[in-house]
Amino acid sequence: MNIERLKDKIIIHDPQDFNVEQTLNCGQIFRYQIDDNHAQVCSKDKFAELYTYPDRIEIISSDLDYFYNFFDFERDYSIIKKELTKDEFLFPAVKYGYGIRILNNDPYEMIISFIISANNNIGRIKRSIEYLCSHFGKNMGKYFAFPTLDELKSVTIEDYKNAGLGYRAEQMYETVQTLTIDALDNLKSVSRTEQLNYLVSLKGIGEKVANCILLFGLGAKDVFPVDTWINKVYNNLTKSNEHDREKITRELTARYGNLSGFAQQYFFYYYRENKIKV
Repeated sequence: MNIERLKDKIIIHDPQDFNVEQTLNCGQIFRYQIDDNHAQVCSKDKFAELYTYPDRIEIISSDLDYFYNFFDFERDYSIIKKELTKDEFLFPAVKYGYGIRILNNDPYEMIISFIISANNNIGRIKRSIEYLCSHFGKNMGKYFAFPTLDELKSVTIEDYKNAGLGYRAEQMYETVQTLTIDALDNLKSVSRTEQLNYLVSLKGIGEKVANCILLFGLGAKDVFPVDTWINKVYNNLTKSNEHDREKITRELTARYGNLSGFAQQYFFYYYRENKIKV
């Protein structure tokens, strides 16, 4: 894969390590639209359009530096895939999701988004987030920015219910009132244990959601979020009927180490997309 950075676009030639649909559809982002070979992506107050052609992908944005980092283009995924395909059980998942990249999302946006995501489906999650953006975020012309923490501080529980959050409305309200810019900035520099402890102290965030925030918002690749699909993966791997997700998290993290986050995404996408029953 060869990446060319021009003044007005990024061009990914021979994109064997990047597939737009796989990357956007694997549960790590909710502010996007895909229509055939064209996709639109929003992050914070940024916007990008992606065009997929047989031999290349083009990314157009007014902030190319932001999206170069957002799509993790400094990292060589061919090395990661080579290492993970040594695992016989993981091999078909890596081959199937060959173009997945783990995005460098904003941690604050991930906290809000993944509280909304708990026990929810993708359609409702996207609608709720879009409601918050369109009602409380800045109008950027073609899109709405994700509302800042200050903007969400004025949002009421009733507003969150109108956004479709249901029982999460009270949790969201309390968490937003608890969050501070200083705490969010500090979260980027403390230990993994301190990060996890802080996140699970917030209303609406359990270990699985916290690990998603760590993986997608704080660059932690040594975590392994466990949901229903990953629970099934584990039971297939171990020929067991285990439902203790903390135990599953520990054992899968021990198995894949610093590549745990990548393994999780390949497993999740492969099993969910193929609706594999195990």
